[in-house]
Amino acid sequence: MDEKNQAMTPNASPETDLLMNQMQQSTPVIENLGHLKQILEAVLLSAQQPLSIADLRKIFTEEIATDVLRVLLDGLRVDWAERPLELVQLASGWRFRTRAQFLPYLERLSPEKPPKYSRAVLETLAIIAYRQPVTRGDIEDIRGVTVATQIIKVLEERGWIDVVGHRDTPGRPALLATTKKFLDDLGLRSVTELPPLEIMNQTLELVDAQ
Repeated sequence: MDEKNQAMTPNASPETDLLMNQMQQSTPVIENLGHLKQILEAVLLSAQQPLSIADLRKIFTEEIATDVLRVLLDGLRVDWAERPLELVQLASGWRFRTRAQFLPYLERLSPEKPPKYSRAVLETLAIIAYRQPVTRGDIEDIRGVTVATQIIKVLEERGWIDVVGHRDTPGRPALLATTKKFLDDLGLRSVTELPPLEIMNQTLELVDAQ
């Protein structure tokens, strides 16, 4: 860092030093890093859906390097570490969400209990999630019973599963897999983070409660 930049940031934090070094190498120097982080904060708090890195880069007139943006997001996540909302990275991108311990208070605003998913729906969803991609026949072989069309329809309408291809066998049956929305609703980045079925069930019920 040159003398001019040192003078600008006499008490620079490690985060600021890293950002300034990266910006000098890959983007124009942005003097007010606090303002940049405020822009990200405002956009993410206002967003209805998770925002990807590509989405977030569009909000700036300057070309912001991906590495710089990730450092800013990590800094913002630290800023909110002790607050009722948390910044999380999900399959579809970044978003703010209410911490789990505060959800019961939000539920008091909507006291009606959401309908619970049937055992058949949850078993089908679990098989798709943990064995994907699978065909309807695969699910029936594992469960030992016929899978009703309505069960698949419920999961598709909820946006949790989708057809991702067809198996190269007679009849070319559809291959089913979970979606990014399913991972987002569970608060996950990838299927490798899937929790035990019991925890997944509880989380999905909280999602519907919200």
